[in-house]
Amino acid sequence: MSCPPPRRSLSMRAGVGIAAAALLTAVPAYTEIASADSGLTASDGALDRPVSPFGEGHPAVDNLDPDLREAIRHAATDARRDGVEVLINSGWRSRSHQQHLLDEAVAEDGPEEAARRVNTPDRSTHVTGKAIDVGPQRADRWLQRNGAAYGLCQVYANEIWHFELTTVPGRPCPPQLPDASAG
Repeated sequence: MSCPPPRRSLSMRAGVGIAAAALLTAVPAYTEIASADSGLTASDGALDRPVSPFGEGHPAVDNLDPDLREAIRHAATDARRDGVEVLINSGWRSRSHQQHLLDEAVAEDGPEEAARRVNTPDRSTHVTGKAIDVGPQRADRWLQRNGAAYGLCQVYANEIWHFELTTVPGRPCPPQLPDASAG
């Protein structure tokens, strides 16, 4: 991909094998299984795979701000007409989930680099339900071109998948921040 995909933590990369094995042993469908030692569950907003914005019973979707949830559902409906499937890779996250992501990023890349891609629980719009990470890349690109019609804008230049309601539907999006450490 011309822009790198969302960075997965070491536990997420290692979790692919764990996820496959767990699915074969009938683990509940939306239990966080990517990192056995993380202690995160679906109730923290953890997803073991991307989900439809129309899905219910996923705290990552159910706990989104209602206006954001409605906007992404409208956008996904229109994207589908263009042959693009929009999925949510991450939505609402608990404070502990956000802290876990930050801790992993700091351990992998140090605090300065981590701050460029993971906010603290106090600053994260995922914790307030006001942000979504979408995929696959075709969906990211579709939302970059069309998201403003729904009020959805890419917030960070280094995260093509991160969208928030930052404009009135139909108005232009505000300038992007370079990364999560800005603003």
